[in-house]
Amino acid sequence: MAELEIGAGKSARRGYSLDEISIVPSRRTRDAADVDVSFRLDAFDLAIPVFASALDAVVSPGSAACLGALGGIAAINLEGLWTRYEDPEPLLAEIALLDPAKATPRLQEIYAEPIKPTLLIERVRALGSDGMISCGAVTPQRAAELAPAILSAELDILMIQGTVVSAEHVASGVDPLNLRRFIYELDIPIVVGGCSSYQTALHLMRTGAVGVLVGVGSGGTGESRGVLGIGVPQATAIADAAGARSRHLEETGVYVQVIADGGMSKGGDIAKAIACGADAVMIGSALAAASEAPGHGSIWPNSSFHQRLPRGTVERVGTLGTMEEILLGPSSEPTGRLNLVGALRQSMAMSGYATIREFHKAEVVVGEVPGERSVQASSS
Repeated sequence: MAELEIGAGKSARRGYSLDEISIVPSRRTRDAADVDVSFRLDAFDLAIPVFASALDAVVSPGSAACLGALGGIAAINLEGLWTRYEDPEPLLAEIALLDPAKATPRLQEIYAEPIKPTLLIERVRALGSDGMISCGAVTPQRAAELAPAILSAELDILMIQGTVVSAEHVASGVDPLNLRRFIYELDIPIVVGGCSSYQTALHLMRTGAVGVLVGVGSGGTGESRGVLGIGVPQATAIADAAGARSRHLEETGVYVQVIADGGMSKGGDIAKAIACGADAVMIGSALAAASEAPGHGSIWPNSSFHQRLPRGTVERVGTLGTMEEILLGPSSEPTGRLNLVGALRQSMAMSGYATIREFHKAEVVVGEVPGERSVQASSS
């Protein structure tokens, strides 16, 4: 891809957000009922390619069971309120009503409560008690510390998730997490991220992870770009990770799932993410608007309560409908926020593709931006 000159000493690639691209319908269409949106992660088969973000406002044991029954997976935050407090419900209700401009000190105070390994084990076992897939997320900084409790709880899938996760972390005075060794020794399917570049995605795939999360921060609820200046437009990040997946498959014969994380609130966003190369999506704010969500119509990113550099705050999303209505319909509003999976099916049908992997071949068009002509592209 050609680089643009920022100035005499700096050039850059042009990146594209999901809002800037559209899917081109093909000459052949098919019935939406014949479209298969199922997804397989390691040994686990899912009816829909949807993960719920590991946010306290989105995932509780109850909402995780609800999403599991619909065919998706909810990742509970193993460093969140559910592993710090016996009964976090009053705190969740309190946070939902906080003034966003003044919420940070109270969030930092609430999340200063230590994580309790016994509670972690209890929550994970509750997730899998009805035969559902249990999935939990930790940060790289806490992964080794919480590993004994995770193993004791018999978690099905572990996510090692941060604003940015790299395969090689350099630090003086501490022993950083060796992802390759950790994944090999833990013997649990592990998904790692976020990442936003070809090289980082490829290196994460080489650690033995079964999936990589693509995206920086916590999507629309975080402020990583404003606070840190870090971020890559999501369409470009997904396409780069998909390219890394192809190379890794050629090198090893192993297909690593690409999971788009953040920046998707409508059915069209999900369809475009998968057309760009994602195998599944992880969504937060869309599911925070479900009546079953524990955040009472509000959402806040995991970076919002960072003790030294908080990023993001409490955001009101309201309650739109049940989780089933949001994901599977039926829809009673025209904006694309209900029946997200139905919209994905329809998009695939209008493009003529029957499976998610086939949909990766969909042609996309980049809309006009100031000073540029329309450019068409087709993934290989």
